[in-house]
Amino acid sequence: METPVYDFVTEYSRKNMSRLHMPGHKGRSFLGCEARDITEISGADVLHQAEGILGASQDNAAQLFGAGRTFYSTEGSSLCIKAMLTALVQGSTGTGRKYILAARNVHRSMVDACGLLDLELEFLTNPASGHLLASKPTPEQLRQSLKRCETLPIGVYVTSPDYLGNIVDVGGLSAVCREYDLPLVVDNAHGAYLRFLEPSVHPMQLGAAMCCDSAHKTLPVLTGGAYLHVASSWQEAYVAYAKKAMAVFGSTSPSYLILQSLDLCNRYLSEKYREKLLDTVRKVGQLKEILRSYQIPVMDTEPLKIVIDAAGAGYDGEETAQEMREYAIECEYADHQFVVCMLTVENTAMDHARIRRWGEHTALRMHRNPVVYPAVSAGMAERVCSIREAVFHASETVPVEDAVGRICAAQSVACPPAVPIAVSGERITEEMVTLFQNYGIRTVVVLANP
Repeated sequence: METPVYDFVTEYSRKNMSRLHMPGHKGRSFLGCEARDITEISGADVLHQAEGILGASQDNAAQLFGAGRTFYSTEGSSLCIKAMLTALVQGSTGTGRKYILAARNVHRSMVDACGLLDLELEFLTNPASGHLLASKPTPEQLRQSLKRCETLPIGVYVTSPDYLGNIVDVGGLSAVCREYDLPLVVDNAHGAYLRFLEPSVHPMQLGAAMCCDSAHKTLPVLTGGAYLHVASSWQEAYVAYAKKAMAVFGSTSPSYLILQSLDLCNRYLSEKYREKLLDTVRKVGQLKEILRSYQIPVMDTEPLKIVIDAAGAGYDGEETAQEMREYAIECEYADHQFVVCMLTVENTAMDHARIRRWGEHTALRMHRNPVVYPAVSAGMAERVCSIREAVFHASETVPVEDAVGRICAAQSVACPPAVPIAVSGERITEEMVTLFQNYGIRTVVVLANP
């Protein structure tokens, strides 16, 4: 597959031009990558009006992922999420109340987008989960939720895979959405690689109208590289609005280093990546079984995550993550309950060996009484005002123990995992305060009292 962006920059660097344009380093080496770091000079195309080499590269990505249209982001899936919700709002043909129906474990960028767009957010009610990050609505739960709606939402929104590696039934959910002529939008930030499994379980093949992929999470792309995919059957409804929103919310100075990595990744994916991925999935599966043979509680998750239920073995996940560091392993995420390790094709045999060696010696092999954390309610908290009203209202910061009964003004959880405990405009409950404390959050931002 051609790599027009990478090739253009390679040729430009070869010419050794006098760079009387941005960036200020002028191609001189500081980090070592500056010669390839350019701006939107003549011939380099313009990301948000991509009609040249960037347009050709995005078309290549759309072909690879089976999308009608694909847009590049150099600002991660956070930008794509804002664009998807904008497209939903502007592409909606109804004249009544506009809101989106979502599983509770949304990323904070989704809540921020609702605030910017003044879009109402309602959560699917499904049984309480064992963790803040987990929410797996079933097709039947979605169908029952939609039956109860007085006015239908402008779309349904789910996160899959989530941070703990749970994958929802995207195909089943999209079928229910078709019954109601609704678009299904998927935050697939952790699942770009799913397209290249056999068979593909990527949202674009399972009926989603739009989805975002953080290429940098599971593919060899620089941090910030992401895709926004629009399905062929939804192009007319959403492409123009999505393209405009990417420009409205995105920087006018996109990183050409990230764009080149997205461009090069197209060729990488089109060659022998599928075979490498299948081999990696097999090896990671074997590694999970080895750890389970040591009585380590490894969860049943997506293929490239190893998620360990430390609390289930009577231990603290953060302490387990520290134990892993003694074996030269840095995990993706850890809290009191879970440790999450993300692997890809690019991990080496040494990485796998270190995990095995840790597994041979970890304290988790000596089970203690499980630590049971209270289930997290997946239903609606009391909404006092809209997200937008809360975000732009006067606010103050208070100690978390004094926040019960106050109205959340801003999200207070770090990234990772960036899943809000209390959403802006919701009344903070004792359960939420307990979760804040479990995540080490000492203060929260609330609406200022009149």
